[in-house]
Amino acid sequence: MAISTLSKFTVPLASDQSSSSQGLLMPKLQYRFRVILEGFGVSTPRSELTKQVVDVTRPNITFDQITLDVYNSRVYMAGKHTWDPITLNVRDDVNNEVTKLVGEQLQKQFDFFEQSSAASGIDYKFTARIEMLDGGNGADAANVLETYEIAGAYLDNVQYGTLAYATSDPVQITMSIRYDNAIQTPRGTGIGSDVARTLGTAVTGGGL
Repeated sequence: MAISTLSKFTVPLASDQSSSSQGLLMPKLQYRFRVILEGFGVSTPRSELTKQVVDVTRPNITFDQITLDVYNSRVYMAGKHTWDPITLNVRDDVNNEVTKLVGEQLQKQFDFFEQSSAASGIDYKFTARIEMLDGGNGADAANVLETYEIAGAYLDNVQYGTLAYATSDPVQITMSIRYDNAIQTPRGTGIGSDVARTLGTAVTGGGL
């Protein structure tokens, strides 16, 4: 079989939609990622938490629905948006590096010794980055394919899991992270870039 025939293992498209010699593109893989938290807890370095990550959910967004009844028709528009919390699972290491950082972050959000709240969000909110990588390592440094920048984050739920005699599974800490905004930026430009808008012009051809 000639190598050129590998381009046939894909969905046929019109000649102006894709190169005739291009087969399937390499997909992003779920296990090639890293999570970096900035301003989380107090102790440094925070890189230990990055190394102990097990898995993380990517940001999801939902828009409220606005319904407009107009004469014979009904039109729908997007209202306020809500970012769903992300879930971050980490291993609890024997040096207590991770559990110490988590405890410090919780203490920043609420002083459990004095039973007092933080004065403002800036006192405890942190930022996070979820980076999808190309698989490079060592001398061949990893390239970032896509980044989620998460701002105004705090812990809204922490679960320290269960201990059991009948298992050898590592102990994990599960954190639910609520945040104010997330920006998705692929390598180069794209989803994370500003979008120019013209008043009164819409893809539907109407003014709505």
